[in-house]
Amino acid sequence: MAVLVVVLLLALILGGAGFALHVLWWLAMVVLIVWLLGFLFRSVGSGGKRGRWYRW
Repeated sequence: MAVLVVVLLLALILGGAGFALHVLWWLAMVVLIVWLLGFLFRSVGSGGKRGRWYRW
């Protein structure tokens, strides 16, 4: 009985981790696309230089 509970818990943990990792991959792809679009659509500042589109 204990082995069955351990296997069930392991399956739940790995299933949850797989779902979380899948969601994190999609989130990383969205952030990458927004970051790349920021380089394409950044504005031109004074002196003809392109400025940063983010403020850090």
